[in-house]
Amino acid sequence: MRKGYDLDLLRSLQVLIEEEGVSHAARRLHTSEAAMSRSLAKLRVVFGDPILVASGRRMVATSFALGLRERVQALVKGADALLEEQETPDLAGLAPHFTLRANDLIVGAFGAAILTALRQDCPGCTITFAPETDEEPSDDLREGRVDLYLGASDDMRPEIRRQSLFPTSFRALVRADHPILSEGITPASIVRYEHISVSRRGRLYGPIDTVLKDRYGLKRRVVMVVPTYYAMVETLRMMDMILPLPGIAINYLPIRSMHLAEFEFPFELPPVRSFQAWHPRRDSDPVHRWLRGTVYRVVRQRGEGPPEGFSPATTGIAGV
Repeated sequence: MRKGYDLDLLRSLQVLIEEEGVSHAARRLHTSEAAMSRSLAKLRVVFGDPILVASGRRMVATSFALGLRERVQALVKGADALLEEQETPDLAGLAPHFTLRANDLIVGAFGAAILTALRQDCPGCTITFAPETDEEPSDDLREGRVDLYLGASDDMRPEIRRQSLFPTSFRALVRADHPILSEGITPASIVRYEHISVSRRGRLYGPIDTVLKDRYGLKRRVVMVVPTYYAMVETLRMMDMILPLPGIAINYLPIRSMHLAEFEFPFELPPVRSFQAWHPRRDSDPVHRWLRGTVYRVVRQRGEGPPEGFSPATTGIAGV
């Protein structure tokens, strides 16, 4: 272990990798940007790697840093556990009710698996998935209306605890015989067709439009905005529109039996980084720690792709 390498520096490394930015990491650890910049500089010397590098107007973690992420998270978690004196109670004799705030993507891909895993340890537990609303997630967590937030909201207060779950990228969903599939997927062909945008707040445009405009001088025709990821999936087969969805949503859809097809966008898009979040007053609550740990394990396992044996051709949405 090199000189100057301690737990505080390791904690800074964890947060810098997860937040991919000095200012966000500083707010999360309640320190100044200058102090976080000094920590980053020290980490670069210790590991002989930049840790974060510029990518356009934002910072991204290096491949080396991403390779360390899970190990660093585990080390920090293990170190913190040394300070926790409370033991997990007998879960089999409890009947807790948890409220998790998540969008339909999270519920559709992970809801049933989360409940199954929780009930293995605590058969009496129940969960409510509260929908995303215009209320900031931080307010729900602060007021105790929600036990755990699952998503990728940018509206998190500095004191809220966060743990990274998985990154996912956007892909396109179309009807199975859509003409774009035979003519070729290019930026020019993509903008020739009308698009559906998914936005709870009614936003027409997003990262796809930024890339098309900045790199190719092109503009999509977004003619419909829907509030949830699965709102138009069932009727997409009857139109020529293109529906961009996060890959994790498409992975768990029976697209062949729904007469749908999917394709990768012909340009790189920034990934969506999902996380779980909770209020710090729940940090040492043993039941809440168990809840967080179980959700983390389930989502991390399934976030890498459909489980072995999953058949998109025969599995319906209700079975996800």
